[in-house]
Amino acid sequence: MMRIALADDDRDIRDQVSALVRNAGHIVDEFTNGPDVQKALQRDTYDVVLLDWNMPGRTGFEVLQWAAENIEAAPPFILLTSRQEKGDIVAGLEAGAVDYIVKPESEEVIRARIEAAARRTAVKDTRDTAEFGPFVVNHRARSISRDGEAITLTAKEYDLAVLLFENIDRPLSRSYLFSRVWGGNIDVETRTIDMHISRLRSKLGLTPESGLVIRTVFGFGYRMDHFEVETLA
Repeated sequence: MMRIALADDDRDIRDQVSALVRNAGHIVDEFTNGPDVQKALQRDTYDVVLLDWNMPGRTGFEVLQWAAENIEAAPPFILLTSRQEKGDIVAGLEAGAVDYIVKPESEEVIRARIEAAARRTAVKDTRDTAEFGPFVVNHRARSISRDGEAITLTAKEYDLAVLLFENIDRPLSRSYLFSRVWGGNIDVETRTIDMHISRLRSKLGLTPESGLVIRTVFGFGYRMDHFEVETLA
């Protein structure tokens, strides 16, 4: 499941694209102008962002330029627009878009382009096991061990830990964590995620000595970071 942002002032396009995204099992947040999607990018995490070029307030091209300068670990952007001049396509890609879709386009192509864009930045390891420093994640057994010692985790703790491991050094918003781990359950309270993060720090022993720490990104969410311990000569 992915979380998609869609910014377009054409309601028919929003309805069409939102429907195909939801039918594919993903979550989509809709916006009608540039300033609103910029605000969302400052407070939330998205796997893919689709931008119309011609939007009120700020164009999709201007949002791209702004994101390149202001968003840490920016998600992949796709320009979804009626502008089809080669110069526009080149400008959009050079501004940071990973893809450029000229409207109208078939739902099958749009869906395939979204999934391809997500794969460009996805770090999920499809093997049965994956290593993150001293930790080994066994996807088949849904278990995590450290230095060969199994760690007892609940199902949600495991899902949250794997999501953080697979996005090391990438800030993840609270709402993104909710949607990916709790399925977008709006009844999950903020203290629930805080409690799970606290338990993970304790159970996994996430201290500087482990090489990985979970940092709080105030007003946003959390980030799993590499941590190198400096040694004295």
